[in-house]
Amino acid sequence: MDTIWSPDAVDGAKPKYKAVVTMIRDQIAAGGLKIGEKLPPVRELAWQLKITPGTVARAYTVLTDSGVLQAEVGRGTFVADPKEVLEDNTPSVPLNLIEIDSVRHNSAGAGQTMNFFSPHLPNGGQAELIRHLLGEIAQDPPSGVMHYPSRRTATAAREAMVHWLKGSPIGRIDESDIVLSHGGQNAILLVFQTILRGRRPTIFVEELAYPGFRRAAELVRADVVAVPCDSDGIVPEALAEAAERHPEAQLICTSPEVHSPTCGFTPMERRHALVEVARRADLQILEDDCYRMGQAVGEGYRLLAPERGWYVTSLSKSITPALRIGCAIGPRGMSAALHRSAEHGFFGLATPMIDLTAALLAHPQLPQIMERSREGVEKYVKIAVNALGRFDLRWRKDVPFLWLLLPQGWRASAFCQAAEKQGIQIRAAEEFAGRDAQSPHAVRIAINGAVSLSRFEQAMACLRDLLDSPPEQISV
Repeated sequence: MDTIWSPDAVDGAKPKYKAVVTMIRDQIAAGGLKIGEKLPPVRELAWQLKITPGTVARAYTVLTDSGVLQAEVGRGTFVADPKEVLEDNTPSVPLNLIEIDSVRHNSAGAGQTMNFFSPHLPNGGQAELIRHLLGEIAQDPPSGVMHYPSRRTATAAREAMVHWLKGSPIGRIDESDIVLSHGGQNAILLVFQTILRGRRPTIFVEELAYPGFRRAAELVRADVVAVPCDSDGIVPEALAEAAERHPEAQLICTSPEVHSPTCGFTPMERRHALVEVARRADLQILEDDCYRMGQAVGEGYRLLAPERGWYVTSLSKSITPALRIGCAIGPRGMSAALHRSAEHGFFGLATPMIDLTAALLAHPQLPQIMERSREGVEKYVKIAVNALGRFDLRWRKDVPFLWLLLPQGWRASAFCQAAEKQGIQIRAAEEFAGRDAQSPHAVRIAINGAVSLSRFEQAMACLRDLLDSPPEQISV
């Protein structure tokens, strides 16, 4: 263990005790210090770091008070078990779903509207963990609170993001490739600002697509052209035709792993075909991976086309949307330009959010918490499938929304209005299409973990009853 204690880590630091605190936190996050491992005695560590014993003692005290370390009389100082710290200092987190106060979160108390517009995850313990980490950071923020954020202060957060993305098939990444953003929407805008050139650039999107693509395009004065899709995603021949009609187009935006709103997936054969079209037309490819909760099934475009593949994701659909933390990753050679877009736009994330990102994404409890949240989503999906499965329903057990193609007699707008009269808010297909496009008569139903399972079941039964009684009777 002696090799991890380098005097260079505290040399020149002011105050030095904070440098020791950061060193120990980083070693725990990186696995250099394990849970239950004993730290060197104060005087021994002071000698190794060439600082005073009082400085080390102060660092140990800060970390012990915040629960990172645990001091035992007569035995020494040890790395604390985060699970025990949470159990000692925060409300216990049951393994089943936690229903959040419905009035405070504008969701689903009795007699209130149930909002199924956007996904809200069940609490698998992330709320308690985030509160605990925020309290810890407030006591001793590693990045400080009196200066601008910088690439250097965000290094630990970017490394934690790399750790969190481990296993994602997006090509080799290191911390310098990560550009932190205020959620996925901000990440999309950063990519647009980095790529698009000219007075009136053009981008391609799927004919039904995440509305944020169009909103970001408006901000950079870009024209949006929708490309026809089938059940596997964008049709390569249609993309090639669109590229011929719009030679000024520079970018295609797509969601191959989890398509919103249809729950679709783009298989590898189709992805390879789209890459070939993009290369011939010299199109950049932006992959929006914000809705995936489990392991990726296919290889990402940054791996398939490393010279033109861009990737964005966020914590919103896997941990919580409240933090507004996401990232953008560009092709090799474009990291500097992407960093400039962020720094010129907002300098970087606030330093407390940088510290929270570093602590949260590297926390040993996070994978288990995310799994509990995924299991919670699956419970909601099963309820919806049981109620609506005899209709044309598209779903996946680890995707926090469902896509319902309405039976004859129902128009999407009329169905949404009828549902809202029953206290149920859902999105019509037209909200995912261009203003002048013809959209299918379909709706997206998002999972809202703030709604109890029993209330959610009642809502799905209500939708089923509406589907059985369309206002427009089709005569034969």
